[in-house]
Amino acid sequence: MHSDEIKEWTGANESGRINSTRRLPRSDGVKSLTRFAPHARPDVAGLRDAALGNRLALEKKSMSITSLYAIISVIVVSLISVAAVISLRLNRVFGNKTLSFLISFSAGALLGDVFIHLLPELVESGSFDLKISLVILISIIGFFFLERYIHWHHHHGDTLDEHEHAHPHPVAVLNVIGDGVHNLIDGLIIGASYLVSIELGIVTTVAVILHEIPQEIGDFGVLIYAGWSATKAIIFNLLSGLTAVVGAIIAIAFGATELFLTILIALGIGSFIYIAMADLIPEIHKERARNAAMQMVVFVLGIVVMYLLLFLE
Repeated sequence: MHSDEIKEWTGANESGRINSTRRLPRSDGVKSLTRFAPHARPDVAGLRDAALGNRLALEKKSMSITSLYAIISVIVVSLISVAAVISLRLNRVFGNKTLSFLISFSAGALLGDVFIHLLPELVESGSFDLKISLVILISIIGFFFLERYIHWHHHHGDTLDEHEHAHPHPVAVLNVIGDGVHNLIDGLIIGASYLVSIELGIVTTVAVILHEIPQEIGDFGVLIYAGWSATKAIIFNLLSGLTAVVGAIIAIAFGATELFLTILIALGIGSFIYIAMADLIPEIHKERARNAAMQMVVFVLGIVVMYLLLFLE
Protein backbone atom coordinates (compact mmCIF):
# COMPACT_ATOMS: atom_id res chain seq x y z
CA MET A 1 0.00 0.00 0.00
CA HIS A 2 1.44 3.39 -1.01
CA SER A 3 1.98 6.16 1.53
CA ASP A 4 -0.71 8.34 -0.04
CA GLU A 5 -3.18 5.48 0.28
CA ILE A 6 -2.16 4.93 3.90
CA LYS A 7 -2.72 8.60 4.70
CA GLU A 8 -6.05 8.52 2.98
CA TRP A 9 -7.12 5.38 4.85
CA THR A 10 -5.94 6.60 8.30
CA GLY A 11 -7.07 10.14 7.81
CA ALA A 12 -3.50 11.51 8.30
CA ASN A 13 -2.68 15.02 7.13
CA GLU A 14 0.38 16.09 5.23
CA SER A 15 2.43 16.39 8.47
CA GLY A 16 1.75 12.76 9.17
CA ARG A 17 -0.45 13.41 12.21
CA ILE A 18 -3.66 11.48 12.39
CA ASN A 19 -6.77 13.55 12.04
CA SER A 20 -8.86 12.25 14.91
CA THR A 21 -11.90 14.14 13.78
CA ARG A 22 -12.27 12.03 10.68
CA ARG A 23 -14.99 9.41 10.97
CA LEU A 24 -16.09 6.68 8.68
CA PRO A 25 -19.58 7.16 7.36
CA ARG A 26 -22.15 5.21 9.42
CA SER A 27 -23.01 3.02 6.48
CA ASP A 28 -19.37 2.13 5.93
CA GLY A 29 -18.96 1.23 9.61
CA VAL A 30 -21.98 -1.01 9.59
CA LYS A 31 -20.88 -2.64 6.37
CA SER A 32 -17.41 -3.20 7.81
CA LEU A 33 -18.83 -4.78 10.98
CA THR A 34 -21.18 -7.03 9.12
CA ARG A 35 -18.45 -7.95 6.66
CA PHE A 36 -16.15 -9.25 9.39
CA ALA A 37 -18.86 -10.33 11.93
CA PRO A 38 -22.14 -10.89 10.12
CA HIS A 39 -23.87 -12.07 13.34
CA ALA A 40 -22.66 -9.24 15.56
CA ARG A 41 -25.91 -7.28 15.45
CA PRO A 42 -28.25 -8.71 18.14
CA ASP A 43 -31.74 -9.80 17.22
CA VAL A 44 -33.63 -7.80 19.85
CA ALA A 45 -37.04 -9.21 18.97
CA GLY A 46 -35.66 -12.73 19.01
CA LEU A 47 -34.06 -12.24 22.42
CA ARG A 48 -37.29 -10.80 23.79
CA ASP A 49 -39.31 -13.73 22.47
CA ALA A 50 -36.79 -16.20 23.89
CA ALA A 51 -36.94 -14.54 27.33
CA LEU A 52 -40.74 -14.59 27.24
CA GLY A 53 -40.71 -18.24 26.21
CA ASN A 54 -38.37 -19.14 29.06
CA ARG A 55 -40.53 -17.29 31.56
CA LEU A 56 -43.69 -19.02 30.36
CA ALA A 57 -41.93 -22.38 30.52
CA LEU A 58 -40.86 -21.70 34.12
CA GLU A 59 -44.38 -20.59 35.06
CA LYS A 60 -45.85 -23.71 33.46
CA LYS A 61 -43.36 -25.91 35.32
CA SER A 62 -44.14 -24.10 38.60
CA MET A 63 -47.88 -24.54 38.03
CA SER A 64 -47.39 -28.25 37.32
CA ILE A 65 -45.48 -28.68 40.58
CA THR A 66 -48.14 -26.72 42.47
CA SER A 67 -50.91 -28.83 40.96
CA LEU A 68 -49.08 -32.03 41.85
CA TYR A 69 -48.62 -30.93 45.46
CA ALA A 70 -52.29 -29.95 45.77
CA ILE A 71 -53.66 -33.20 44.30
CA ILE A 72 -51.35 -35.35 46.42
CA SER A 73 -52.31 -33.37 49.54
CA VAL A 74 -56.07 -33.83 49.13
CA ILE A 75 -55.64 -37.54 48.45
CA VAL A 76 -53.49 -37.87 51.58
CA VAL A 77 -56.15 -36.02 53.59
CA SER A 78 -58.82 -38.50 52.46
CA LEU A 79 -56.68 -41.57 53.12
CA ILE A 80 -55.50 -40.40 56.55
CA SER A 81 -59.07 -39.65 57.63
CA VAL A 82 -60.30 -43.12 56.63
CA ALA A 83 -57.24 -44.76 58.21
CA ALA A 84 -57.97 -42.91 61.46
CA VAL A 85 -61.60 -44.10 61.41
CA ILE A 86 -60.48 -47.73 60.97
CA SER A 87 -57.76 -47.58 63.63
CA LEU A 88 -59.95 -45.91 66.24
CA ARG A 89 -62.74 -48.33 65.42
CA LEU A 90 -60.41 -51.25 66.13
CA ASN A 91 -59.27 -49.82 69.47
CA ARG A 92 -62.20 -47.98 70.99
CA VAL A 93 -60.72 -47.44 74.47
CA PHE A 94 -57.53 -45.87 73.16
CA GLY A 95 -59.47 -44.22 70.39
CA ASN A 96 -61.86 -42.35 72.70
CA LYS A 97 -58.99 -40.92 74.77
CA THR A 98 -57.05 -39.97 71.67
CA LEU A 99 -60.08 -38.37 70.03
CA SER A 100 -60.67 -36.10 73.01
CA PHE A 101 -57.20 -34.56 72.81
CA LEU A 102 -57.21 -34.59 69.02
CA ILE A 103 -60.29 -32.36 69.02
CA SER A 104 -58.55 -29.87 71.32
CA PHE A 105 -55.40 -29.86 69.21
CA SER A 106 -57.43 -29.50 66.01
CA ALA A 107 -59.37 -26.50 67.34
CA GLY A 108 -56.12 -24.73 68.22
CA ALA A 109 -54.53 -25.61 64.89
CA LEU A 110 -57.49 -24.29 62.87
CA LEU A 111 -57.56 -20.96 64.72
CA GLY A 112 -53.78 -20.77 64.47
CA ASP A 113 -53.92 -21.30 60.72
CA VAL A 114 -56.51 -18.54 60.37
CA PHE A 115 -54.82 -15.86 62.48
CA ILE A 116 -51.16 -16.75 61.87
CA HIS A 117 -51.19 -17.74 58.18
CA LEU A 118 -54.34 -17.04 56.16
CA LEU A 119 -55.40 -13.62 57.45
CA PRO A 120 -51.85 -12.19 57.43
CA GLU A 121 -51.50 -13.45 53.85
CA LEU A 122 -54.55 -11.42 52.79
CA VAL A 123 -53.36 -8.34 54.67
CA GLU A 124 -49.85 -8.47 53.20
CA SER A 125 -51.22 -8.83 49.68
CA GLY A 126 -53.40 -5.76 50.20
CA SER A 127 -56.57 -7.76 49.48
CA PHE A 128 -58.17 -7.53 52.91
CA ASP A 129 -61.02 -5.00 53.00
CA LEU A 130 -64.69 -4.74 53.95
CA LYS A 131 -65.80 -6.92 51.01
CA ILE A 132 -63.49 -9.74 52.07
CA SER A 133 -64.74 -9.40 55.66
CA LEU A 134 -68.28 -9.86 54.35
CA VAL A 135 -67.18 -12.95 52.39
CA ILE A 136 -65.78 -14.43 55.61
CA LEU A 137 -69.00 -13.63 57.46
CA ILE A 138 -71.14 -15.11 54.67
CA SER A 139 -68.97 -18.22 54.77
CA ILE A 140 -69.62 -18.65 58.51
CA ILE A 141 -73.38 -18.14 58.02
CA GLY A 142 -73.39 -20.58 55.11
CA PHE A 143 -71.70 -23.28 57.17
CA PHE A 144 -74.21 -22.72 59.95
CA PHE A 145 -77.14 -23.23 57.56
CA LEU A 146 -75.46 -26.23 55.96
CA GLU A 147 -74.86 -27.90 59.30
CA ARG A 148 -78.29 -27.02 60.63
CA TYR A 149 -80.39 -28.28 57.74
CA ILE A 150 -78.37 -31.11 56.22
CA HIS A 151 -77.74 -32.84 59.58
CA TRP A 152 -73.97 -32.71 59.32
CA HIS A 153 -72.73 -34.19 62.57
CA HIS A 154 -73.24 -37.26 64.67
CA HIS A 155 -75.67 -35.71 67.19
CA HIS A 156 -78.36 -35.62 64.48
CA GLY A 157 -78.57 -39.39 64.74
CA ASP A 158 -79.81 -39.11 68.34
CA THR A 159 -83.38 -38.54 67.05
CA LEU A 160 -83.53 -41.98 65.49
CA ASP A 161 -85.67 -44.50 67.32
CA GLU A 162 -85.07 -48.26 67.45
CA HIS A 163 -87.25 -48.97 64.42
CA GLU A 164 -85.39 -46.40 62.33
CA HIS A 165 -82.09 -47.79 63.55
CA ALA A 166 -82.93 -51.19 62.07
CA HIS A 167 -83.19 -49.78 58.56
CA PRO A 168 -81.11 -47.28 56.61
CA HIS A 169 -82.30 -43.76 57.44
CA PRO A 170 -82.34 -40.76 55.07
CA VAL A 171 -80.07 -38.93 57.49
CA ALA A 172 -77.24 -41.20 56.29
CA VAL A 173 -77.63 -39.99 52.70
CA LEU A 174 -77.86 -36.38 53.86
CA ASN A 175 -74.75 -36.89 55.93
CA VAL A 176 -72.77 -38.24 52.96
CA ILE A 177 -73.94 -35.30 50.80
CA GLY A 178 -73.02 -32.78 53.49
CA ASP A 179 -69.64 -34.42 54.03
CA GLY A 180 -68.99 -34.37 50.28
CA VAL A 181 -69.73 -30.63 50.11
CA HIS A 182 -67.49 -30.03 53.11
CA ASN A 183 -64.63 -31.97 51.54
CA LEU A 184 -65.13 -30.15 48.24
CA ILE A 185 -64.63 -26.86 50.08
CA ASP A 186 -61.55 -28.28 51.83
CA GLY A 187 -60.13 -29.13 48.41
CA LEU A 188 -60.81 -25.59 47.18
CA ILE A 189 -59.04 -24.17 50.23
CA ILE A 190 -56.01 -26.45 49.87
CA GLY A 191 -55.72 -25.74 46.14
CA ALA A 192 -55.99 -21.99 46.69
CA SER A 193 -53.36 -22.11 49.44
CA TYR A 194 -50.90 -23.88 47.17
CA LEU A 195 -51.46 -21.22 44.52
CA VAL A 196 -50.29 -18.62 47.04
CA SER A 197 -47.22 -20.64 48.04
CA ILE A 198 -46.24 -24.25 48.57
CA GLU A 199 -45.44 -23.51 52.22
CA LEU A 200 -48.92 -22.09 52.88
CA GLY A 201 -50.42 -25.10 51.09
CA ILE A 202 -48.58 -27.51 53.40
CA VAL A 203 -49.67 -25.60 56.53
CA THR A 204 -53.31 -25.56 55.40
CA THR A 205 -53.18 -29.26 54.53
CA VAL A 206 -51.98 -30.05 58.07
CA ALA A 207 -54.83 -27.99 59.53
CA VAL A 208 -57.38 -29.74 57.30
CA ILE A 209 -56.07 -33.19 58.25
CA LEU A 210 -56.37 -32.38 61.95
CA HIS A 211 -60.01 -31.34 61.73
CA GLU A 212 -60.96 -34.00 59.17
CA ILE A 213 -60.11 -36.90 61.50
CA PRO A 214 -62.71 -36.09 64.20
CA GLN A 215 -65.10 -34.96 61.45
CA GLU A 216 -64.89 -38.30 59.63
CA ILE A 217 -65.18 -40.25 62.88
CA GLY A 218 -68.41 -38.38 63.68
CA ASP A 219 -69.75 -39.01 60.17
CA PHE A 220 -68.86 -42.68 60.47
CA GLY A 221 -70.86 -42.89 63.70
CA VAL A 222 -73.91 -41.37 62.00
CA LEU A 223 -73.79 -43.90 59.16
CA ILE A 224 -73.44 -46.84 61.55
CA TYR A 225 -76.29 -45.60 63.72
CA ALA A 226 -78.43 -45.10 60.61
CA GLY A 227 -78.17 -48.82 59.81
CA TRP A 228 -75.20 -49.01 57.41
CA SER A 229 -72.59 -51.72 57.74
CA ALA A 230 -69.08 -50.69 58.81
CA THR A 231 -67.66 -51.59 55.38
CA LYS A 232 -70.28 -49.58 53.51
CA ALA A 233 -69.79 -46.61 55.83
CA ILE A 234 -66.02 -46.62 55.31
CA ILE A 235 -66.38 -46.87 51.51
CA PHE A 236 -68.81 -43.95 51.34
CA ASN A 237 -66.64 -41.92 53.72
CA LEU A 238 -63.74 -42.46 51.34
CA LEU A 239 -65.81 -41.54 48.27
CA SER A 240 -67.11 -38.36 49.87
CA GLY A 241 -63.54 -37.53 50.87
CA LEU A 242 -62.39 -37.74 47.26
CA THR A 243 -64.60 -34.78 46.37
CA ALA A 244 -61.71 -32.77 47.80
CA VAL A 245 -59.77 -33.71 44.65
CA VAL A 246 -62.49 -32.07 42.57
CA GLY A 247 -62.24 -28.97 44.73
CA ALA A 248 -58.48 -28.79 44.32
CA ILE A 249 -58.77 -29.13 40.53
CA ILE A 250 -61.36 -26.32 40.39
CA ALA A 251 -59.14 -24.08 42.51
CA ILE A 252 -56.10 -24.73 40.31
CA ALA A 253 -58.08 -24.23 37.09
CA PHE A 254 -59.75 -20.95 38.08
CA GLY A 255 -57.69 -19.71 41.01
CA ALA A 256 -54.99 -18.08 38.91
CA THR A 257 -56.97 -14.83 39.02
CA GLU A 258 -56.26 -12.77 42.13
CA LEU A 259 -59.94 -12.10 42.91
CA PHE A 260 -60.97 -15.76 42.78
CA LEU A 261 -57.96 -16.77 44.87
CA THR A 262 -58.73 -14.11 47.49
CA ILE A 263 -62.36 -15.26 47.75
CA LEU A 264 -61.28 -18.88 48.23
CA ILE A 265 -58.89 -17.92 51.01
CA ALA A 266 -61.68 -15.88 52.65
CA LEU A 267 -64.04 -18.88 52.44
CA GLY A 268 -61.36 -21.01 54.06
CA ILE A 269 -61.01 -18.52 56.91
CA GLY A 270 -64.75 -18.56 57.55
CA SER A 271 -64.84 -22.35 57.35
CA PHE A 272 -62.01 -22.84 59.83
CA ILE A 273 -63.39 -20.28 62.30
CA TYR A 274 -66.84 -21.90 62.23
CA ILE A 275 -65.57 -25.46 62.62
CA ALA A 276 -63.27 -24.53 65.51
CA MET A 277 -65.75 -22.34 67.40
CA ALA A 278 -69.08 -24.05 66.65
CA ASP A 279 -68.09 -27.71 66.39
CA LEU A 280 -64.82 -28.53 68.11
CA ILE A 281 -64.75 -26.22 71.15
CA PRO A 282 -68.31 -27.21 72.26
CA GLU A 283 -67.14 -30.84 72.13
CA ILE A 284 -64.21 -29.93 74.39
CA HIS A 285 -66.62 -28.46 76.95
CA LYS A 286 -68.45 -31.79 77.15
CA GLU A 287 -65.36 -33.58 78.47
CA ARG A 288 -64.74 -34.26 82.14
CA ALA A 289 -63.36 -31.43 84.27
CA ARG A 290 -60.33 -33.51 85.29
CA ASN A 291 -59.10 -33.41 81.69
CA ALA A 292 -59.65 -29.66 81.35
CA ALA A 293 -56.07 -28.60 82.13
CA MET A 294 -54.55 -31.07 79.69
CA GLN A 295 -57.04 -30.12 76.99
CA MET A 296 -56.14 -26.44 77.36
CA VAL A 297 -52.47 -27.35 77.04
CA VAL A 298 -53.17 -29.38 73.90
CA PHE A 299 -55.34 -26.56 72.50
CA VAL A 300 -52.51 -24.03 72.93
CA LEU A 301 -50.08 -26.60 71.50
CA GLY A 302 -52.10 -26.64 68.29
CA ILE A 303 -51.66 -22.87 67.98
CA VAL A 304 -47.93 -23.12 68.78
CA VAL A 305 -47.45 -25.74 66.05
CA MET A 306 -49.06 -23.41 63.51
CA TYR A 307 -46.73 -20.63 64.64
CA LEU A 308 -43.67 -22.85 64.29
CA LEU A 309 -44.75 -23.69 60.76
CA LEU A 310 -44.08 -20.04 59.92
CA PHE A 311 -40.44 -21.02 59.63
CA LEU A 312 -41.33 -23.12 56.59
CA GLU A 313 -42.33 -19.96 54.73
